[in-house]
Amino acid sequence: MNRLALALSRATLVSGLSASLIPLSQAQDVPGDAQGPAPGTRLERVEIMARQPTDNDLRRRSQVAKQVYGRDEMDKYGDTNLADVLKRLPGVNMQGNAPRMRGLGAGYTQVLLNGDPAPPGFALDQLDPAQVERIEVTKGTTADQSAQAVAGSINIILKEAPRASQRDLRLGLGYNADRPTASGTFTYGERWGGVSLSLPISVFEWRRLSETVVDRTQPGTDRLPSQSEQSGDQLSYGQGFNMGPRVNWRISDDETLTWQSFLQRGDWNNRVNYVSQVLSGSPSLEDDGNTRGTWQNVRSNVQWVNNYSATDRIELKAGLRSSRGIFDSQTVRDGLPQRRSIGDNTDTGMTQAGKYSRLLNDAHSLTAGWDLEWREREEKRTVTERGLAQVSELEGQPFAARITRQALFIQDEWEIDKQWSSYLGLRGERIQTQSQGTGAALTNTSSVITPMWHLNYKLTPTGRDLVRASVSRSYKAPTPSQLLARPAISSLFPDTTALNTELSPDRQGNPYLTPELATGLDVAFEKYLPAGGLLSVAVFHRSVNDLVRNVTSLQAVSWAQSPRWVSQPVNFSKAQTSGLELEVKGRAAELLPAVFDAKTPLNLRSSLSFYRSRVAALPGPNNRLDGQQPWSGTFGFDYRFADKPLTVGGSLAFTPGYLTQQTVLQSLDVSRARSLDVFAQWVFSRSLSLRVSANNLAPLDSLSQTLYGADNGSSTLSRGRTSFNAALEMKL
Repeated sequence: MNRLALALSRATLVSGLSASLIPLSQAQDVPGDAQGPAPGTRLERVEIMARQPTDNDLRRRSQVAKQVYGRDEMDKYGDTNLADVLKRLPGVNMQGNAPRMRGLGAGYTQVLLNGDPAPPGFALDQLDPAQVERIEVTKGTTADQSAQAVAGSINIILKEAPRASQRDLRLGLGYNADRPTASGTFTYGERWGGVSLSLPISVFEWRRLSETVVDRTQPGTDRLPSQSEQSGDQLSYGQGFNMGPRVNWRISDDETLTWQSFLQRGDWNNRVNYVSQVLSGSPSLEDDGNTRGTWQNVRSNVQWVNNYSATDRIELKAGLRSSRGIFDSQTVRDGLPQRRSIGDNTDTGMTQAGKYSRLLNDAHSLTAGWDLEWREREEKRTVTERGLAQVSELEGQPFAARITRQALFIQDEWEIDKQWSSYLGLRGERIQTQSQGTGAALTNTSSVITPMWHLNYKLTPTGRDLVRASVSRSYKAPTPSQLLARPAISSLFPDTTALNTELSPDRQGNPYLTPELATGLDVAFEKYLPAGGLLSVAVFHRSVNDLVRNVTSLQAVSWAQSPRWVSQPVNFSKAQTSGLELEVKGRAAELLPAVFDAKTPLNLRSSLSFYRSRVAALPGPNNRLDGQQPWSGTFGFDYRFADKPLTVGGSLAFTPGYLTQQTVLQSLDVSRARSLDVFAQWVFSRSLSLRVSANNLAPLDSLSQTLYGADNGSSTLSRGRTSFNAALEMKL
């Protein structure tokens, strides 16, 4: 009976295959012998590829509120550095080279590189987007990553090892000032059985011109009122390279070993010249100067993953990192050398982490692990005034800060049912800092417990309408430079035998700083539209304890015989901040069906955010957190022509002016800011395309004013400039 069943099943299989092949043979018009193709006939290769998840798919599946931006978003404008990409993302602002989220200062936004904190001195404006696989912007914290993310985290995922051979070349040309600059990126990828390699290499140069006008009203060198105006041209230029090799070894179906490194190195120069005008009194003026230096970042990580059963997984990783910067600065007054500063700083560290995950009852994924870090920063600096040491007991002496961090965490990802899911996490960290200068070493130890709970609810089983809520704690630890007690003497008042001013204080670190601790609440609604569009509404609140702020006070100091004004970071006060964030993106026909035809190849994206904050120790109404604008908005579009291989687009970002009460006596007034970027892309073939772009088109001048009352303050007017870029991309 069994043999009969087997014979019948074989017959059914053969007849089924024959029936499926007959229509295929009848459908083909093949000349010649029917037994096979005619001589010289080429059979076309057919590839069946699995659909890769889109950015919205990754965002929707995440247990924590997250925005994901892949290659499409990073490639649109042909940017040669990642900082220009980040400034267009909803809810992200760039100040200098530091990203800000939710209107909070740079230190509140954590920058991660493949899930680990980025090395000190990591330069976003010197990283080519071609080396990045995707960017993940996370608004909440997770237990398996550092909780130093009061505003959120920006996780930069570097290029992954390819599944097939890859040879991509990108050549760029840009212009901002003085002369054009060149850049290039080559990405090599190969696979040999279970081993795959990715090697992206980028070289770049830059030239930027900053034009400023500085007006000062403050006590002069004779301590009497003075007024001055200085117009300055600062040219910054340099060159460098970076590379990020990655090797994946698939030892077996369950075991993998990954090694990834990142190297970033370059040389930089700054040259500034002033035209000075004395309006009254005997003011102190900035000197002309020339500064040059080098920087280097090296990071290497190894990761081993073993899925040794259907329910168990273990992951171990370790890393080394090293950063170094060297500078040599020379100022000139009346044609003669005045002040020279020579220095270097090194930052070294080691990390080791591991976690064990287990699937429980097909609903719970339980993970527990640890995270260890050791880090040391050492600074050396020698400052001379006309050949004489500025502060003899400090010049050339090393100042060091050491940070040791241990963390343990546990988390549970729970699929409650088809519509409810939950994430519970707990992370405990112990941070010990030791600051060493010319005196005895100072040690500070603090412990931070950060619980977190994220809850997701799908309004429909398909998950296209999603509500997220989370309660979490996070923190902001002092940086090594904030802890170092080495003083930096005011450049306007370098004579330590005389008094300086509040506007031009000396600066010094504070080894007694403790971490800022924040408790947060986040609620968001996300609607995923059928054609790929997205609507999102999110609100948040943070309560911050032990807020750190730079405070200027008159102090008796060791480096001067008379008191000096000194700016120093201190744990200043408590603070609260809240906000509303709106985001819309998708095809124009899907978002506005009454306005656009369904076939219109136009994509729209926009965001609008409102923020408010209050520092308890300061009087209102402008006692907001440093650098937090009251609102900001972005709008962007891209349009693909149907009759030609051309895509054009643009992006506009805007923030209004605002006033911040920094201390009881000091306030900062910042003017509005606007950034308009446009691009065009021609696709000549599947392997060749050209992008041209203009960043900060029709620039606005910006004005910032620091005030200590009606007759004591300074203002800086910065003139905006447009940058032009062109990039030719080839797949070899």
